[in-house]
Amino acid sequence: MHKREPLSVVIITLNNADTLDRCLREVDWAEDLVVLDSGSSDDTVAIAKRHGARVAVHPFDDYGPQKQRAIDMARHDWILNLDADEVLSPGTRAVIERALVEPAAAGFRLPRRERMFWTVQHRLSQRNGHLRLFDRRRGRMNDVEVHASVVVDGPVRTLGGADFVNDGDADIATRVDKINRYSSGLVAHKLRRGQGFTLLRMVVYPPLFFVRQYLLKRYFLNGSAGFIASVTGAFYVFLKYAKLHEARRRHRRGQ
Repeated sequence: MHKREPLSVVIITLNNADTLDRCLREVDWAEDLVVLDSGSSDDTVAIAKRHGARVAVHPFDDYGPQKQRAIDMARHDWILNLDADEVLSPGTRAVIERALVEPAAAGFRLPRRERMFWTVQHRLSQRNGHLRLFDRRRGRMNDVEVHASVVVDGPVRTLGGADFVNDGDADIATRVDKINRYSSGLVAHKLRRGQGFTLLRMVVYPPLFFVRQYLLKRYFLNGSAGFIASVTGAFYVFLKYAKLHEARRRHRRGQ
């Protein structure tokens, strides 16, 4: 019987004491736990060490480069890339371990369920797949500025029967604060790309986004939390184009 490939779990952190313990508890079976911290002032580092993780500290410059540093620290070629507020669901360990017995792909997507304030996304609503398990000899972080992710050279498959929960948005205020930060972070990137028609986009895209989330992706199965998540998602779409519209007007005045 073939043995599975050894696994390194890599996580970057900054003041994640509220979620890191749950995250690490579900992956403490892996042969290697790597936590790259950005200078936490809470108990994040202590929690990581309590779980036997190898901990290093490096100032945060951007998401992609920081993740790549953590990947480079790993002892093994197969990487499970998680954020500190993400938790593997029950049964996912067994699916991952089977996939790592003579892996038939360069990387594997895991469906992600979102925390919607007081509940977790219904399993029958559409879950987006994210490339989180991969062979680092054939993959690395890309250089996208705001939503950097792993890219691999080779086939990618989705792991059926597995998923993980993004446990970060415990309340509406947290979600609104996050979309405000993310939308601001996108402005400079989109300005450089010269994206136009901002007024039209902020009028048309938000209602289309709401319909896609609430009806087509079946967020209505999540009750009132699904409705609120769809509305705040549409607001994020509106906000990023509204801020871009504002930035372009300021840029033109400056010229």
